[in-house]
Amino acid sequence: MSPSSAVVILPVKPPAVGKSRLVSIPVARRELAAAFALDTAAAALAAPRVTAVLALTDDHLFADELAGVGCIVLPDPVDGDLNGSLRQGAAEVRRRWPDARPAALCADLPALLPEDLDAALAVMLGRPGPSFVADTEGTGTVLYSASLEDFDPRFGTGSADAHALGGADAVPGDLPTLRRDVDDGPALAAATRLGLGARTRALLH
Repeated sequence: MSPSSAVVILPVKPPAVGKSRLVSIPVARRELAAAFALDTAAAALAAPRVTAVLALTDDHLFADELAGVGCIVLPDPVDGDLNGSLRQGAAEVRRRWPDARPAALCADLPALLPEDLDAALAVMLGRPGPSFVADTEGTGTVLYSASLEDFDPRFGTGSADAHALGGADAVPGDLPTLRRDVDDGPALAAATRLGLGARTRALLH
C-alpha cells in the first residue's frame, strides 16, 4: 500500500556560507539564506501531506530558529556530501516515522506555497518508485522522493537528468512556486513576482 504522507528532509547550509551568488542584493547574505530556509520550512510544514520536516544543519544557532518554526533538527550527518546526508536523513525518517516516505526538498524556495508542494507529493506518494520535481529551468531538482530501499538522490549539477537516468520519474505540472529555486538575482526577481514568504518579504522590503 502506498504511504499517505511524507517527511520532508531539508538540508540547510550554515546561512553564513549560503547564497554566494546573491552578493549583489543589498541584504546580509546570512539573513537572506536564513529567510529562504525558514520560509521553505514553514510552507512545507503547512502542506497537508507533510507529517514533519527534518532539517539537517551544522549551524547550531540557526538550528534553534528552524526548531522555532516547527522543524525537527539534526546535525548534518555527512560533512561535504549532500546526497550522503540525505540518505542518512532518509534512514532517520524510517526509524522515526516508519509509515511515511522521505522527500528531500531544497531550502532555497522562498516563494513556496503549501498547495504546490502538496500537489507534487500527491503524485509522488501514488508512485511505487522514485520521482522528482525539476526546477524551472529543467536542469536542477527541487524535490526528490522514494522509499528507503530506492532512495538514491543525485543532487548536484545536472541533477534532473541524473535522477531521470537513475530511474526516477519526473512529476508533471506547473507547480511554479515549488520549481522556483533561487540562486541569483534574476531568480529572486522571478520569485518576488510569484510572491515571497513572510520572512524573505520582510527582509527585502
